[in-house]
Amino acid sequence: MRHVRRPAVRSVLRAAVAAACATAALLAAGPVRAAEPTPSERRVEVEIPGPEQGGDAGSGHARVPAGGTAQTGARLSAADREADGEVAKIVDNGPTGDRLDVVIIGDGYTAAELAKFHTDARTKWAEVTAVEPYTTYRNLFNVWTVDAVSRESGVSGDPDAATVRDTALGAYFWCGDIERLLCIDQPKVDTYVAKAPEADLVIVLANSAKYGGAGYNEPSSTLGYEGISTASADNAKSGQVAIHETGHSLGKLADEYFYPGVPDYEKYTGPEPAESNISTLSADRMARQRAKWFRWLGEPSADGGTVGAYEGGGYFVTGLQRPTDNSLMRVLGKPFNLPGVESMIAGFYQHARVVTPLTPTDRTLRLRDTAKAAVPRLTGADGRQLVVRWYLDGRELRHLAGRTEVRVTDLWLFGPGTHRLSVTAEDRTPSVRDPKIARTLRSSADWNVRP
Repeated sequence: MRHVRRPAVRSVLRAAVAAACATAALLAAGPVRAAEPTPSERRVEVEIPGPEQGGDAGSGHARVPAGGTAQTGARLSAADREADGEVAKIVDNGPTGDRLDVVIIGDGYTAAELAKFHTDARTKWAEVTAVEPYTTYRNLFNVWTVDAVSRESGVSGDPDAATVRDTALGAYFWCGDIERLLCIDQPKVDTYVAKAPEADLVIVLANSAKYGGAGYNEPSSTLGYEGISTASADNAKSGQVAIHETGHSLGKLADEYFYPGVPDYEKYTGPEPAESNISTLSADRMARQRAKWFRWLGEPSADGGTVGAYEGGGYFVTGLQRPTDNSLMRVLGKPFNLPGVESMIAGFYQHARVVTPLTPTDRTLRLRDTAKAAVPRLTGADGRQLVVRWYLDGRELRHLAGRTEVRVTDLWLFGPGTHRLSVTAEDRTPSVRDPKIARTLRSSADWNVRP
């Protein structure tokens, strides 16, 4: 996981589980941090805030048996087997290699409920893209569904811990004895993810109205995706958990909440964390050292207030600072703060290219040919678009700026020989101030041309 390493404290785990059974809010329980899993277990990074409006995004960490919940093993009918594993592209913004591909899989949907699953998938994706920076960059994403046919409708643990259902992915509430933890059998999920092209991010929707979710934020070593977020499809609030989880998997962001009253998490004394949104530095030291989110200090942030260094974060009450008081990485229903938005955009561009050559680049273009490229549109409120520029042998052709297709006759070629034609698209977003990130926000395509 991409979080500051904490002590493995069994007493904290027991206390947190007990508190979860006794109260609807887990904030007083402290983090549930398990020992390192044995080979027969998997670690899950779980975001399980209380469903109350404005509740902190408290986290539990549980050791999850690799086998998931008990399954009856009943075989699907021939008709169900035919429907099982069907793949559909419900959002198509370009080739898989140039886009961030999200794969949504449902659990607890029978063959007769697959239409509901497809509706649920579209609804949850709409919820994700209602949050910035997803709103502005929604055209960088493809979204796929993979049909997983379950023998029974619903998932285990709903409505109570004794309920066990035979489902394709083994999804179950009460994971680690915590009601809202919605875990899955990851190897079973992977068999369905493998059916879709090159998944970058996975979302599992449980056919349930019960509040819950979880996040598996270790990248897949075999399939390459960044992580899995789970959410109950019919609960409007649980989708916020899935959005929060992408902050970890795509943005590499730490949790910004903390747990008062838990001795092992009162004060952080370790090294400077790797995550971009927590720091041991005060605002003054950050500015002097030009470190972490110093470029954003004093700026008003969409989640409220100004960017500074607010004490508490990364689960610790003191010793770590966070950029703002209540961003989405601390409180569900809030936006990402300014440093968080910058990190999310960086994560998007790790998987998405913004120039797709429509004219093949492996052949030499002649006078009658045209070089064509596709560039996605940004959909933010400010109307800003990618900056498109053309170059011939490294020299910018300013009269072609903004075009996505150029005829070779427009190049004013002189003399024999092969020339190099290039097109670049660059994102000059004010939401990115780190030059290292800014350099990644451009893509290009090249052709050989001859007169």
